[in-house]
Amino acid sequence: MKIVLASNNAGKLAELHAMFAPLGFELVPQGSLGIPEAEEPFHTFIENALAKARHAARHSGLPAVADDAGLCVDAFGGLPGVQTAFYATRFGYPKSDDNNVRALLEQMQNIDNRRAALVSTLVALRSADDPEPLVTVGRVVGEIAREPVGSNGFGFDPVMFIPEFGLTFAQLPVEIKNANSHRGRAAAAMVALMRERWL
Repeated sequence: MKIVLASNNAGKLAELHAMFAPLGFELVPQGSLGIPEAEEPFHTFIENALAKARHAARHSGLPAVADDAGLCVDAFGGLPGVQTAFYATRFGYPKSDDNNVRALLEQMQNIDNRRAALVSTLVALRSADDPEPLVTVGRVVGEIAREPVGSNGFGFDPVMFIPEFGLTFAQLPVEIKNANSHRGRAAAAMVALMRERWL
């Protein structure tokens, strides 16, 4: 079965492709079908993921899966949250993963409470008008490191220190990271739900 992935993020595509492969689902990035990015006007992961999935399903006529994810920092009241991808732009930097990390470390320079969570909300739809979207959430709690460490992963992985491993996500082998990341946890739950409801 082909499912359109409502994202053009290469990192997300690689992670999710590996996780959905056991179901025999082929994930097709929306960009390869000429589908433009959806608007993401909402303040919660669930609302944005649902909007992206409906948009991709409507344009493609295929089932769709969308992920909305972000970093929620305790000291900032849960922000940047849904604005994670654009975090650096709030501080005058161009949008990029490296600049997001730089801006975060600058903003947290004098903050001792380093606790943060990476959150991924996945939504899957059989069609744009599916009244019963499948929804899963994955969450990993860690601490923001004082400097980036490791070269695997993307986004905030180099500064997301996971106490249970004693390493940042960017230091973990890809298969360990995928099995334990916020997106990995959401995808594992989604695969189980799809097996139960769709197959």
